[in-house]
Amino acid sequence: MTDLHRYLAAESASVWSIDSPVSLQHELTALQHELDRAGKHPIVLARNVRNLLGEPSSIPVVTNLSASRTLTARALGIDDHRDTARWFATRSRASIEPNVVARDDAPVQQVVWEGDAASLQRLPVLTQHALEPGPYLTAAHATTFDPDTGIDNTAIQRCWVQGAKRMTWFPYPTTHNMRNLRKFWDRGEACPVAFWIGHHPAVLLGTQAKLRYPESHWAAAGGVLGAPLRVVPSITHGERIMVPADAEIVIEGFAPPNVFSADGPFGEYTGYLGAQVQSPVFDVTRITMRADAIYHDYGSGLTDMLVPDNMAMEGKVYEIVRAVAPSLVNVHVPTEGRRFHAYLQLRNPGRGEARDALTAALAYRRLKTVIAVDEDVDIFSPEAVLWALATRVQWSRDSIVVDGLSGSGLDPSIPEGASTASKMAVDATLPPPPRPGQPRAVPPVATVPESAVQRARELLQGAGELRWPEA
Repeated sequence: MTDLHRYLAAESASVWSIDSPVSLQHELTALQHELDRAGKHPIVLARNVRNLLGEPSSIPVVTNLSASRTLTARALGIDDHRDTARWFATRSRASIEPNVVARDDAPVQQVVWEGDAASLQRLPVLTQHALEPGPYLTAAHATTFDPDTGIDNTAIQRCWVQGAKRMTWFPYPTTHNMRNLRKFWDRGEACPVAFWIGHHPAVLLGTQAKLRYPESHWAAAGGVLGAPLRVVPSITHGERIMVPADAEIVIEGFAPPNVFSADGPFGEYTGYLGAQVQSPVFDVTRITMRADAIYHDYGSGLTDMLVPDNMAMEGKVYEIVRAVAPSLVNVHVPTEGRRFHAYLQLRNPGRGEARDALTAALAYRRLKTVIAVDEDVDIFSPEAVLWALATRVQWSRDSIVVDGLSGSGLDPSIPEGASTASKMAVDATLPPPPRPGQPRAVPPVATVPESAVQRARELLQGAGELRWPEA
């Protein structure tokens, strides 16, 4: 059995358990910002918190669960976090159908809140940033289904808690959840939804796989897990909407047809506050949870939210590019570029192949800048990528700018009223040799003998704790 509790126990050395009081209004998020600035990424477990009624909460809050790329990769069973692109592309396609369990075997339904007791205000929901209108669910996985086929879909989508029984729900206009919502509304029906919160990181990443429509996230999550995901029928929706049996909390209910509310501004993954939008609303019918439930929150705009989805993007971009560029070795979507940049690593690409790879990657909606480099360039090192840009690129020859492509509506650089984006690709690979078997026409990289490297390391080890200026 895989769940959040077992994961936290296994990674106890990486968990910072805070027993002193911490406010869920800005303070816990401020702590994450400070940890990000310091380059430290422990899992944070806040035990002394209050719910939205101001009462002491029996439900602790975990955040920063996926702020460390190394820790997140290890949760997937990957020894080296640099291997996630190929791994994720393969495993998310290796679908394993879920295992349906009975309610008695589903920890997430040990406690059921119904009627007046089913109040969102009894949960320890965070208000993260200044100017946001109130508390938001940031790690709620919204599960819907296609009414034509019955196939499920899951995506993390923000929800502003507006009262005991109502919250907004913002499925981005191009998402599969929005497509499902519209199908129900076109029939004049409320859209059934179940929001589940908290699970093992492998499940959280598996359900963020980028899939076709309609295609089951439960099967994709099983592929990432390497085993069937345990699911249970939700109480309100029955077998129409399954939920992970080992999740922490589930919020069940409906999105009534054509009912909207103002939502936002909200701190997005871009690092900026997104503008206020009109969002569907959601009415709560039941809340179920484990007897020892933990509430999970993502630090929006922080590495905690960027790392897992960027890893899933790496898998999808790898899958797209590899189809046209067999020389592709690896893909990295760096947190420094939010979700707008991707680096492609190629091994001896043929003539035109780097451009094939770049143009294929630009078709991915979120990406705005793509850089292709050779295998000798470490795509996980910003310094190495900048070195390749500085020494291997002539802009008139190696850059591609394409206008009129689909982009992210959250990109703050897109002009008001524009519906498409301008994107750029850079071929920072070395030119191929003039003839097969000949070396490339470039200077050798400046290096020192390995014996000198070993001696330098010995000298550094003997230097002790000298106070040198930091870079």
